Amino acid sequence: MPNVTTLHQRFLVEDLGPDGFPTTYRLDCPPDFNFGYDVVDAIAAAEPDRPALRWSDTTGTVEHYTFGDIARLSDAAASWFRSVGIGKGDRVLLVLRRHPQFWWAIIGLHKIGAVAAPATHLLKAYDIELRLRDAKITAAVATMDGDVGAEIDLAEANLGLHLVKAAVCGTPRPGWADFDTELAAAAPFTAPVGPDRPVAADTALLYFTSGTTAQPKMVVHSHSYPVAHIPTAKYWHRVDPDGLHLTVSDTGWAKSVWGKLYGQWFLGGCVDVFDFDRFDPVTLLRHLEEAQVTTFCAAPTVYRFLVDEDLSAFDLSALQHATVAGEAMNPVVFETFAERTGLELKEGYGQTELTLAVVTNYWQPTRPGSMGRPSPAYDIVLLDEDGREVGVGEEGEICLRTGDQTPIGMFAGYLDDPVTTSASWYDGYYHTHDLATCDADGYFWYVGRTDDMIKTSGYRVGPFEVESVVQAHPAVKECAITAAPHPVRGTVVKATVVVSAGFDPGDDLACDIQSYVKARTAAYKYPRIVEFVDAMPVTVSGKIRRVEIRERDHTP
Repeated sequence: MPNVTTLHQRFLVEDLGPDGFPTTYRLDCPPDFNFGYDVVDAIAAAEPDRPALRWSDTTGTVEHYTFGDIARLSDAAASWFRSVGIGKGDRVLLVLRRHPQFWWAIIGLHKIGAVAAPATHLLKAYDIELRLRDAKITAAVATMDGDVGAEIDLAEANLGLHLVKAAVCGTPRPGWADFDTELAAAAPFTAPVGPDRPVAADTALLYFTSGTTAQPKMVVHSHSYPVAHIPTAKYWHRVDPDGLHLTVSDTGWAKSVWGKLYGQWFLGGCVDVFDFDRFDPVTLLRHLEEAQVTTFCAAPTVYRFLVDEDLSAFDLSALQHATVAGEAMNPVVFETFAERTGLELKEGYGQTELTLAVVTNYWQPTRPGSMGRPSPAYDIVLLDEDGREVGVGEEGEICLRTGDQTPIGMFAGYLDDPVTTSASWYDGYYHTHDLATCDADGYFWYVGRTDDMIKTSGYRVGPFEVESVVQAHPAVKECAITAAPHPVRGTVVKATVVVSAGFDPGDDLACDIQSYVKARTAAYKYPRIVEFVDAMPVTVSGKIRRVEIRERDHTP
């Protein structure tokens, strides 16, 4: 039987310095690797009672799951998926919020080689249609919370599809099976063999990301992807195998598998899942206290709200380490959190297409406002517009030098979209479209996007997605979506609008446009600011100059 707490050493080779910290490391993923069998089942066989997941909600309900439980439930999920015709390569939409079924559903899909496509419950039919069509989804497992089931049904009907559908947390809608009931009655699972057995090079995950000049793209990750999250959990999150780690994230986002699954379980650690409907800083602080969370990760927006509370009113003595990622970190928040808790926030940077690429590991000195230093997992350089490496203090695009090989943890490309893939990955470099500078000690400092991507309250929003909805409003003649500064959220979505003839710009129309967007796409995408203008700033070729709008908004 493997030593659970050293299981990760089969896949991570460290070069340690005299202080005991790694000077560099190498990742190794065997060709036949599968996270379901080689991690979950391996730990379950060695220590079936080792805690794997602690789930709780705002009502005070608490559920505990061991690795033995996860192995058993994921076997049942794999058996049921296979019984309804889902097999290797089939794509399954998972819209499960923070419900515990997500964990055995995704591991069950890994075991049979089906592809998991996680998505947020905030999506509307418009967004879901895009995912069902472009990803060629054949099945969905979704929560019955709110309108999720109805929106999936509407999208399915609009496309003329016939999905296999299973429901959790609520009465199933017509045409939906009850996921928990089906798993309880599932036949014993036998792992696939031969060509049906999923291996490291096979596709395991599809995540939608947002673009600025096109509809969202689908990011393809293979079964080797989980291996690259070992350093995420070990060096950045500093996961304690006998502690409890909480990353604040809905399972629809890639951040969830960064902080609530792969790396944590590689180390034999227990993930904390706190299920809430609406973020409230006091409720979260009470949870950290009651659950005795030992390591914690959240977006800067979360920390901004936390430091506004009286942290001395909560017993956070169990908390040993805290990390932050998702957008640029305000140094004032860092300093306030450190003063009140004694913990330095360790920042990290990555993308849906990657794992942790730039990081301040737990033993490295923190520089407030800096992303950290490049991860040894990738060969990272800063390039100017001509493809030349920039000097110290000079602004450049964060790029990964890949040569002819794809590093473990990096995406395989955008699904069925070689043109978009080659636009970001060419001449041996992957271009992140994020700008940074590097100081003399190798620390990166975030500058912004090369394109118009908006990051607001931990969410990523592509302007084109929102523009396509706003533009459909009868009062809108022309629209540009940009990021605007906000004192609390950091950045919010802003709509600059030219009104169609016969409509009067004003507060009433602004509210109507906001309601229109909320009803047709995910609520986090709606423009919190609507500005009416007589004409858009444009280039000579007639393209809207969003940069001019942003510069005007950021000018004091």
